[in-house]
Amino acid sequence: MAELDLKSAINAISDVIENRPRSLREFDQIYMKAGDMVMQSEFVARWSDGKRLSFIGDGDAISVCVAYLKKRGIINYGPSQITVFDFDERIVSAVKRFADREALENLGSELYNCLDVFAGPNDFDCFYTNPPWGASNDGESVKVFMQRGMEATSYRGEGMVVIADDPDLTWPKRVLAKVQQFGIENGFFVQKMMPWLHSYHLDDAPDLRSCNLIFKAVSDEVKIFDSSAIDAKDRLENFYGKENAPRVRYVREKKTLGYGKAHDDEYSLELLES
Repeated sequence: MAELDLKSAINAISDVIENRPRSLREFDQIYMKAGDMVMQSEFVARWSDGKRLSFIGDGDAISVCVAYLKKRGIINYGPSQITVFDFDERIVSAVKRFADREALENLGSELYNCLDVFAGPNDFDCFYTNPPWGASNDGESVKVFMQRGMEATSYRGEGMVVIADDPDLTWPKRVLAKVQQFGIENGFFVQKMMPWLHSYHLDDAPDLRSCNLIFKAVSDEVKIFDSSAIDAKDRLENFYGKENAPRVRYVREKKTLGYGKAHDDEYSLELLES
């Protein structure tokens, strides 16, 4: 592997960040910091090289970074196809706009809520998700996103799950254990764990990190399954945090002509005296 041109990579990721909508904290949209996005995107590109990759949610826009780094020639590897499934129309539209502007022909996105039946293609080779971390529900929200990723691959191939990892806190350890158990129950084993890896723009816990938990299916055989809606109370309770169960199917985008520019409700003008 050739050495990464860090300056070019950072500049490319900054283009992606400029295109990305602002996070909605009530839905646990907490964005990864730029330096970690560079390293994560390069690793995801290597991990999924030549494969069909699905993203179950992607507020960070790692999907866009992966496609863009290869398009710009900063890396010469990456997935053959990338599809983002997200319930936030702002994110779905941002992916489409960027892909269209930069001619990223292998990058697409679809509006989808992970609580609904997964009706998308299920022939992906691998999946990636950075879901709500499940601090208040023992990782149940993580398992929901992970389940949809497994369905996208027909319970074969590989998956990368990004979740909290902090040696000084109890709940991340509990969630890690629950998520690993869920993977085993569904025919996957933990192939690799990259601990305490990423940092975030998180005001109430600035030192909290996340890890890459990489799963691999025990069997390469396609599993026949029926995807169903998720409506069980114990799976929805505290989904986005304490006493914050899902109540929204989609976040809809309000159309504007000035994408990537400051909205006029963010500022006022004090004029020079004539």
